[in-house]
Formats: sequence, structure tokens, C-alpha cells
Amino acid sequence: MKKTSDQSCPSLLIVDDEEAIRAILKRAMEKQGFQCLVATNGVEALEILAAESVDVVLTDLDMPEMGGLELVRKIREGFDADPMVMTGHIDEFNYEQIIKTGAVDFILKPMAPGEVVLRVKRVLRERRLFKALSQAHNELKASYLDTINRLVTAAEYRDEETGDHIVRMSTYSEMLAEKRGMDGAWVDRIRYAAAMHDIGKIGIPDHILMKPSKLTPEEFQVIQTHPVIGARILTNSKSEVLRVGQQVAISHHEKWDGTGYPQGLSGERIPLSGRIVGMADVFDALSTRRPYKDPYPPEVIYNIFEKEREKHFDPELTDIFLENFDSFLAVRRSKGGELRAKGEAFSWSERDISSI
Repeated sequence: MKKTSDQSCPSLLIVDDEEAIRAILKRAMEKQGFQCLVATNGVEALEILAAESVDVVLTDLDMPEMGGLELVRKIREGFDADPMVMTGHIDEFNYEQIIKTGAVDFILKPMAPGEVVLRVKRVLRERRLFKALSQAHNELKASYLDTINRLVTAAEYRDEETGDHIVRMSTYSEMLAEKRGMDGAWVDRIRYAAAMHDIGKIGIPDHILMKPSKLTPEEFQVIQTHPVIGARILTNSKSEVLRVGQQVAISHHEKWDGTGYPQGLSGERIPLSGRIVGMADVFDALSTRRPYKDPYPPEVIYNIFEKEREKHFDPELTDIFLENFDSFLAVRRSKGGELRAKGEAFSWSERDISSI
């Protein structure tokens, strides 16, 4: 097991094939409270890094077996340490090459031990500041996502199916976005935003939201207000995720042919986020048991999506969905139970899909 360094006693690994330089630097840095380790080349240094937690690596460039630039690359690839380099052969290297490789500082030999001390301390200060900021960012992100989860949880208390549903919705939406080629940041936003698609149901009366049978036309009109309610809850946020959540809430029931609600948008006027989450929502609705209906068999769901291409659904997203249909079924089975068996007797009507 790798040994961890004492935060009050920073650790420095000195890598140089000249014993005198190692000794001088070790003595100078230990006087400043550093715990010092030494190595004669890059190979030895990597062995030490694998066994010890090191804050800063100060390495010569020109060494046998493995030189300093290769060592810097290896450090950046697999170790949590900040590499500094030193050399007396400036003609053989250039500053830009060294910095691009990943070094945080560059010292010319011969150098005064006092200068090395100052430079190493500066790198250590910057390292600790970066880690503190990174921790604060992670804590802020965790707090932020916790707030979103708590907001969505408010809806879960009103619909016992919602908990599993939002997990599946986030997963389906993430998959569709990835397979459409969206970048990582966009995929992250849609994953979190998808969970908020039905947050507006907080404003729907219990006797309608929790009704165990099919809704009357009047009750369905009330249900159709939840996208607007959700959009109002999430409107005017400075958060990018909540802005996407607002976009999803207002548009996930729009249809490609313009017959959806609440705005009757069509085609690419519907935000991509709403088109993706809308497809995920329909798939989950069709594949989930409800008090008033059984889950649809996979072949029926597949046929519905084929039929609704360019009607309910974005044709490009429909093609992506159908090409990866088995993957979506696998998620459905892993996050909430089995679908109806293939070939099992089943009947459905056009009205079943028109109300989704």
C-alpha cells in the first residue's frame, strides 16, 4: 500500500544522477521542513512514486536509463505529483517543450540552493491552492446536485413510481445524447436535467395525479399543465443545468409534427433536450406497468417507435433509438423489472400512445 505524506511535512523527490547535487538539495530542503526522497534516474523515481505519496518531483533532464522528460510524462500519466525540471544543457531542450510535457517549473544549473528552495515552495503553494479550489468545486458541485435531487424527491412523494422512473429517464437520455455525438458537458447536463422533466407534477392535485384508472379528458387537460408549472419552477436560474431542466420541462411533451403540448412546437423548433427526454419518457411509459395498463412487449414498443417516426419523434433520434433498441431494453430490465415476454398475448389501441 502506498504511504501517504504528512500534510504538515511536504514531500519532495529529488531525481539526479549526480550524488553531490542530490546531497546538496536534500540537505537544503530538509532544513525547510521537507521530507526528502532521492533517486538516480527516472526508473528509480517511478518505483518510489509507486510506493510513496510525493507532492513535488525535482528532476534533472539528462540522466541514464530514463531521462527527465520521459519521467515527467509518466508522472502526468499516472501520479499525483507536480514535476519540476532542472538542467545544465539548455541548448538541448527548449522551455516550451518542457512545459508542454507537463513540468510546472524549469531551473537552470548551476543553481543556488536558496533559489531552489523558493521555487519549490512556490510550486507547493500553488499545488495546495489548486487542491483546495478543486475540493471546494467538488463540494459545490455535490451540494448543487444534492439540491436538484431534493427538488426531484419532492415529486417522488406524490408518485411512488417516480423514483425509479427518473433514474431510468436520466440513463436513457444520457445514452441517446452520447449516441447522437453530443460532447461530454452536454451529456452531463441532459443527464441531470432529465430528472427534472416532471417536476411540474408537484402542482397537480392528488386525485388526478394518483388516480388508478385512465383520466377523463378534463383531468388530462389538468395533467397537461405540468410542463408549464415545471418551467415556472425552474425559470430564470443562473445554473446551466437548471436552464436545461427548464427547457426539458416545458418541451418534453411536444411532438415532431406539432401536435404536442403545451406550445404546439414542431420539428427542430423543439429543443434537442426536449426531443431526447420526450423519447425517453415515452419509452419508459410504454415499458412500465401502471395501475391502468400492463407493460408493452418489446416488439410492440419497437413498432410504435417506427410508426411514430416523423410524427411524435425526431426521425434522427428515432433511428438512433431503434439501432440501439436492445441497449435501452437492457437498461429497462436492470432498473425496474422485466418487460412482458416476447410473443405473449397483448392488445393496445391508438389512444394508448396519443395520450403520452
